[in-house]
Amino acid sequence: MRNARGGNNPNVLQVALDCERFGAQGITVHPRPDERHIRYQDVLDLKPALTTEFNIEGYPIQSFMDLVVKVHPAQVTLVPDAPDQITSNHGWDTKTYQEMLRNLVAVFKTNGIRTSLFIDPKIEMVDCAAEAGADRVELYTAPYAEMYVQNKEKAIESYVLAAEEAKKVGLGLNAGHDLSLENLQYFHQCIPWLDEVSIGHALVCDALYMGLETTIKSYLDCLQ
Repeated sequence: MRNARGGNNPNVLQVALDCERFGAQGITVHPRPDERHIRYQDVLDLKPALTTEFNIEGYPIQSFMDLVVKVHPAQVTLVPDAPDQITSNHGWDTKTYQEMLRNLVAVFKTNGIRTSLFIDPKIEMVDCAAEAGADRVELYTAPYAEMYVQNKEKAIESYVLAAEEAKKVGLGLNAGHDLSLENLQYFHQCIPWLDEVSIGHALVCDALYMGLETTIKSYLDCLQ
C-alpha cells in the first residue's frame, strides 16, 4: 500500500516492531528488484531495530547478494523467482542448479549467514539441497493449502516424507506460502519438528478483520 501511494504510511519499520511486540518470533522480508513490496532501504533500516530473527528472502541477483552480505541477517532464503514474478509458485530444482546453488550457499556461509533453499516437497530436492551445503530447506506449501480442504491427509503426504528426509540428512526445516489459520495447525501436528513458518499474505488478510495483535497470537496458538 505504501509503495503504491508513496509516502510512508503504513510505516514498515513500526509495523515490524509492533509484530515483534505482539509475539512474532521473526521478521521476513522479500526485496524484489523493482522494490514493489519492500525496499532495499527498508531492509537496511530494519536490521538495527529488530530484536527477533531477521530472514531475507529473494532471488540471488548480485544486488540481492550484496544487500544480504551487508545487512548480515540471521538467515537468507533463496527462491527461484523471476524478476517479474508476482509471487513464488515453485521451488528450486536443486539437482539441475546444484553447482550454482553450492557456490551461492558458500558465499553466505563464509559470511556466517544461515542459508535456506525454497523447494518443492520432493525427497530428491531435499537431498540435493543438502549436497549443495544448505543449512535448511523451506517447503513450498501452496499445493498443500490448495488440497487441504478436499483431502488434508493426502495434502500432507509428500510434505511429511520430505520433512522426514530433511531430518534424516541433517537439514533444518522451514515452510511457507499460503499457510493460514485454517491449515497451519494440522501441518504442524503432522510435522512437529518444524523450525520456522513464514506467514505473510494470509496474516495480513486476517489482520484486516481481527487486528494485527489478535491475528499474530492466533497464529502462535496454531503452533503450540
